[in-house]
Amino acid sequence: MPLKQPLWPRFLPTATVVNCATLGPIGTRLPAPGTWGSVAGLMYFTVFFAGRYGVVGTLLLSAIGAYVAVAICGEAEFRMGRRDPGAVILDEFVAVPLCFLGWPALTGTLPNWAIFIAGFALFRLFDITKPLGIKKLQDLPAGWGVVADDLAAALASCAVLHGGVAAWRALMAG
Repeated sequence: MPLKQPLWPRFLPTATVVNCATLGPIGTRLPAPGTWGSVAGLMYFTVFFAGRYGVVGTLLLSAIGAYVAVAICGEAEFRMGRRDPGAVILDEFVAVPLCFLGWPALTGTLPNWAIFIAGFALFRLFDITKPLGIKKLQDLPAGWGVVADDLAAALASCAVLHGGVAAWRALMAG
């Protein structure tokens, strides 16, 4: 069954759809909106996720956030008349918490700020360069293509971050 754009955002006013997709003025008035959307996602993780829900809870909450982002971002694309416009940053915002999946396993050896910076930097690297087949995910229809590449970039960041922390611990122990 092919992926379809959720219908419910069609009933929302254009201003609501666009403001949600762009996180208000963040996506429309600041330079490098994807970076600022990622910063907002990092703050979102810090305030609402860090160490609170475990892996399963974070995955469930992220799945809900991703579904909402697919619906809103896809509708924003339609209303703005552009494919994956740069001002649409809700996708970065909802993806960033996945960079830190398994948060407790990342903490303890390095300061939290170092993990935040590393996760953020890895996410921006993977989101911009789109390696490992991440670019191909943009070909998915409507909001699915807008959001899926960011989710994949976040999961790749998470894997590298966990690998880096494990390597650091082994180096310090040896």
